[in-house]
Amino acid sequence: MKPMPSPVRPLVRSLGSPVRGILPRGLLGRALLIILLPLLILQGVALQLFYGGHLDVISRRLAGGVAGDIGMVVELLGRHPAEADRAWIFREAAWRQDLSLAFEPGAAMGPPAMRSGWLPILPLEDDLAQALQERVRLPFDTDWASDPRSVIIRVQLQDGVLHVEAPRKRLFFGTLYLFFIWLVGSSLLLFVIAALFMKNQVRAIRRLASAAEAFGMGREVGAIKPEGASEVRQAAAAFNQMQGRIRRFVSQRTEVLAGISHDLRTPLTRLRLGLAMLPPGTEDDAAAMTEDVAEMERMIAAYLAFARGESTEQAEPADVSELVSELAHRARQDGAMVSVSSPGPLILPVRADALRRCVGNLLDNARRHARRIAVAISETPREDSTRQSGHWVLITVDDDGPGIPEVSREEAFKPFTSFSAGGTGLGLAIARDIARAHGGDIALESSPLGGLRARVRLPA
Repeated sequence: MKPMPSPVRPLVRSLGSPVRGILPRGLLGRALLIILLPLLILQGVALQLFYGGHLDVISRRLAGGVAGDIGMVVELLGRHPAEADRAWIFREAAWRQDLSLAFEPGAAMGPPAMRSGWLPILPLEDDLAQALQERVRLPFDTDWASDPRSVIIRVQLQDGVLHVEAPRKRLFFGTLYLFFIWLVGSSLLLFVIAALFMKNQVRAIRRLASAAEAFGMGREVGAIKPEGASEVRQAAAAFNQMQGRIRRFVSQRTEVLAGISHDLRTPLTRLRLGLAMLPPGTEDDAAAMTEDVAEMERMIAAYLAFARGESTEQAEPADVSELVSELAHRARQDGAMVSVSSPGPLILPVRADALRRCVGNLLDNARRHARRIAVAISETPREDSTRQSGHWVLITVDDDGPGIPEVSREEAFKPFTSFSAGGTGLGLAIARDIARAHGGDIALESSPLGGLRARVRLPA
């Protein structure tokens, strides 16, 4: 029996998709997130311990002290109602308890004052109200909004209203400011230091990635300077060594291919001269053999071009639209019906001769199998998530020929694979090799004209 599918995996995937969309894609952003997230958790725990423990206890004690002093004053006023005693109590309270008192005989408290919302993160107002309820046990009201330096407390006595002004400093301690400054300041300082450090590390990785991409597109980048962490320096040194080995390999292969080209073409030239010197009466046989020799020369040139890969040419800025228009003009001179649509000049860093060979091979294939050819040049945004910006330049070649079945289109790019007589089977292979050397690719699709569409994609 097959095991039942677990419902946990789809749930994890469904929850993970939004998280992946929120997470930064770059190494710098993810590294800073790895540093910042534990830092925020640590500071949150510290804040909770201080706010939920120490701060709450201190706030209740300070509020209880103020409420106890007011309760003592109320008790003394009840036991000594004389005017002289009341004045003495007010003086002693102002001197010993830092409370400003006033009495309004025969008055009654009005509606309670509105809460001020002063420092809503602190429990001062609630703690003071609870302490007054416990220690005064008379109707009271607190006003936090009228005076920025004091809290006005009104207590309803039997013969009037007692007004008390308690300094806010008795309910609030200055170390709270220092705690918040330390909490926020240390977090910002650590984050800035981490950001500067990680930025330097990521810069070295970005330079290495840019150099590798440029080298893969056939551009001369030279040796890069190893910098950053030891692992990044090792990667840069390995990249420089790889560049040297690849250049030596290409140089040696080019020299070997040049010798092979010379050795193969020399006997073919002798055969051509020998055929030209045949006696009269053998013109038909000589013409057939001369055609065979020419076909052998074309095949050798195609094989050498495929093996060489046009790798010795350096990329330089060139107008792709003008290059394609020239190739289309040559195809018209050979009898093809070719139309070209272009948005205008498109300057790209390309190897012009190699790109001419790439597009020329596509036009030759289309001309060999179709009557009508349409070439279009366009631009489209990049969909590659590893690149933050840029676009693609698309060169589309459509024809009205028989096309290639969808199951055989990828097979057509393999060397020495030909779907028609008279071809070497290297045209599409060379074209894709050149496109990929530029950092792009070639894809075969169905054409709106009824035949085959070859789409060349080049990075810009």
